[in-house]
Amino acid sequence: MRIYFIAAVILSTACADASGQAYRWVDKDGRVHYTQTPPPPDARGVQKKTFRHGPVEASDLPYATQVAAKTFPVTLYTSPDCGAPCDRARALLVKRTVPFKEVGVLTQNEVDELKRLSGKSDIPLLVVGAQVQSGFQEGVYNGLLDSAGYPSTGSSVPIETLRRMDPAAKAPEQAQQGAGAGTPTAPDSAYK
Repeated sequence: MRIYFIAAVILSTACADASGQAYRWVDKDGRVHYTQTPPPPDARGVQKKTFRHGPVEASDLPYATQVAAKTFPVTLYTSPDCGAPCDRARALLVKRTVPFKEVGVLTQNEVDELKRLSGKSDIPLLVVGAQVQSGFQEGVYNGLLDSAGYPSTGSSVPIETLRRMDPAAKAPEQAQQGAGAGTPTAPDSAYK
């Protein structure tokens, strides 16, 4: 019996790293949010999705991608309100089988980090090694990835296996109380 217990503990620990959760919900003002943390109690239209994919093993990627990812890591800064430009940026990275870290810009500190990196608060923001690109421009994104050595095509891999999300930031206290103030938003120009 003890062997079964030990096997169950090992199996559950191994599987814990291979799952994740995402929530889609609508706030009282009708805005749609996507988060990794459960929504507030007054959220409407809550949808929960559990992902059962683990990260891509480096040895499973083409050698050129492994070298590029080690030398020129990719980070994509997005926000829940970004919409199509962020979706197209993600889709391009997935199409090219580029492993990337996605950072959700939710707090003023994260907006300040964007400004430090690019001098603007425009999103999406793509960082390839030390190169930074504000806004989504497919040709420019492809040029950055090409110059870093990422292959232009790759095998079909689900996004959950390529993207590594930063833990969601905790909402500012005022936003948790329903005041809505203190939640930074990128300017409208960030989404063009």
